[in-house]
Amino acid sequence: MVRLRNALAVGLSIITLFAGLAEAAVVARVDRDRVEQNESFTLEIVVDSDVRSEPDLSVLQQDFYIGQSSHRYDTKVINGDISRSRTWQVALMARSAGTLTIPAITVGSERSQPLTIEVREPSVAPPGEADVFITAEVDSSDTYVQAQVLYTIKIYRAVSTRQPALREPVFGGAEVLVELAGDERSYEAVIGGRSYNVIERAFAVFPQESGEVTISPARFEARVLRDGRITGRKVFQSEAQVINVKPIPAPPAEFPDAVWLPARDVTLSDEWSREPDRLRAGEPISRNITISALGQLETQIPVIEPPEVDGVNVYSDKPGLSRRFEPDGIRGLRTDQYAMIASSDGDIVLPGIRIPWWDIVNSEWKVAVLPEQSVRILPSPDAPPPDPVLDNPPEPVDSAESDAAPATTEQLASVKFWKLVAQILGGLWLLTIVGWWWSTRPTREQREPEPEPVHRQQARVLKRARKAAAENDAQVVRHALLEWGRLEWPDAAPRSIGALAQRVAPPLSDELATLSSASYGNGDSGWNGDATARAIRSIRAVSDAGDRSSTDLLPPLMPQ
Repeated sequence: MVRLRNALAVGLSIITLFAGLAEAAVVARVDRDRVEQNESFTLEIVVDSDVRSEPDLSVLQQDFYIGQSSHRYDTKVINGDISRSRTWQVALMARSAGTLTIPAITVGSERSQPLTIEVREPSVAPPGEADVFITAEVDSSDTYVQAQVLYTIKIYRAVSTRQPALREPVFGGAEVLVELAGDERSYEAVIGGRSYNVIERAFAVFPQESGEVTISPARFEARVLRDGRITGRKVFQSEAQVINVKPIPAPPAEFPDAVWLPARDVTLSDEWSREPDRLRAGEPISRNITISALGQLETQIPVIEPPEVDGVNVYSDKPGLSRRFEPDGIRGLRTDQYAMIASSDGDIVLPGIRIPWWDIVNSEWKVAVLPEQSVRILPSPDAPPPDPVLDNPPEPVDSAESDAAPATTEQLASVKFWKLVAQILGGLWLLTIVGWWWSTRPTREQREPEPEPVHRQQARVLKRARKAAAENDAQVVRHALLEWGRLEWPDAAPRSIGALAQRVAPPLSDELATLSSASYGNGDSGWNGDATARAIRSIRAVSDAGDRSSTDLLPPLMPQ
C-alpha cells in the first residue's frame, strides 16, 4: 500500500509538471508597430508561468540592433488561485527600412507568434549640431470638417536638462476640438551618429468648421547641463503648422439622409448573449451591435436604428461609448444594445445594416455593412400540443333516425338552460383572456430624442464667449465661460472666473486671471478682449493643480 501511494504521488507530480509546461504560453508584443529607422522601440515577451529558461534573442540580430534588456516576475492571487508570469523587455532598433518581421521567440519548449513592424526612412535632421531641438508635424495638411488630424510634438535631447517645461501651441482660425491621442512616449533615436533621448506627445485635432486652422510653434523651455555647468533658461521652438479644412461633401445618392461620419476606417459587428440557433418563442435574447470608427470620437458615431421584423419585439437599452488609442489616432466605439423577443416560432430574417461613411484617406464615400442573418425560432415549451388526427372518425348520424325519437319538453328546457350557462361561461372566459392580454402586452416605450453631445454644447458656449470677448463684453464672457465650466465639471463646477482660471492651461488661464482682477479692481484693468478671444480658441482643461503641473512640466528627462 505504501508503494502504491508513493507511485500515485509521483504520477500526480509528473502530470502537474507537464500541465504547467503546457500552460507556459509565450506572448510577444511591441509598444509601437510603426517607427523610423533611427528610432528604438521595445519588444515585450511574456510567459504565463515561472519558467527558468531565457528567451532566444539570437533570431533578432539579422534585422535589428539589440539594446538593453530587463525582466520582472509577477504573481497574482485571485480567489485563492495563484498565477505567476515572467516578462522580458528588450530595446530594439531596425537595421534597415521597410516592412520587417520579428521572428517567433523561443522560451524553453514554447514559441511566440511572429510580429510585423513598419520601419520608415529617417525624416528628422537636427538644426546644425544642436544638443536640444523640438519638432512638430501634422499627418495631413488637408482635411474635412470633424475629421481627425494627428498633431505630434517630439523633443530631442542629447544632453541632460533641468526644469523642463513644454508650452503647447495655440490653435487659431477655424474652431477645433483637441484631445490627447494616447500616453506620452519616451525612446532613443540616433541622428548623424549622435544619440538623442526623445519625448513624444500626440494630439487629435477635430476642426468644427471649414476654413484654415493655424497652429503656433510649440515651445520647450529648460536649463541645459553642459560640461558640468547649468546654463540659463533656454527656449527651443518648432515650426508653425497650417491645416486647410474642406467643407462637408454632398451625401451619396443611395443615402440622401446619410449622417456625416469622416474616418479612416469603419467596421460593423454584432454579438449575441447566447447562440440564436436554439432560441424559442417567448424567450428574450440580447444583441449588441458595435460601430468601430478609426479617427473619430465615440460621441460622433451615429445611432443604429434596430431593424423592424414581423413577429419580433425589439427593446433598446443605453448605448456603450468607449475609445482606444492606436498609431493612427483615436478609435471611437459605440455599442447599441437590444433585447429581442420572438412572439411565434418559424424562420425569421434579420435585415442587414448599412452605415455610409466618408473615407478621409481616399476622399470618397464608403459603406460599412453588417449582413442579414436568418434565425429559426423554435416553438415555446408552454405552447399547447396540436389537435390529434383520428384514424376512424365517427360516422354521421342519419337524420331519419334522429327524427324517430322526438325530445320531450323537459329535455328541450334542460338543453336550453345548459346552453345558456355554457355561453355565459364562455363569455367570461373570453373577457378574462382579453384582460390578461391587455395587462401583459409588451408596450413599446416612446424613444426619447438623444441629448445633444456635451462637446457641441461646449462649442456653442465658447463661440458666444469669443464673440463677447471681441466686443469687450466682460459680463457675457464671464457667464459663458462659467457655463462651459459647468459642462466640463458637472459634479464640481467652478463658481468664479478666478476658480476657472486654476483649471485651464495658459494662455487662457492668464487672461482669466486678469479678467478676475478686473472684476474687483479699480481703474484700468488691463484686460484685453481680443487676447481673450484668441486664447479661448485653444482652451484646454486641467482637473486640478496637480494635473496642471503635469501638463506644463515634463517628467525628468535624463538621457541614458
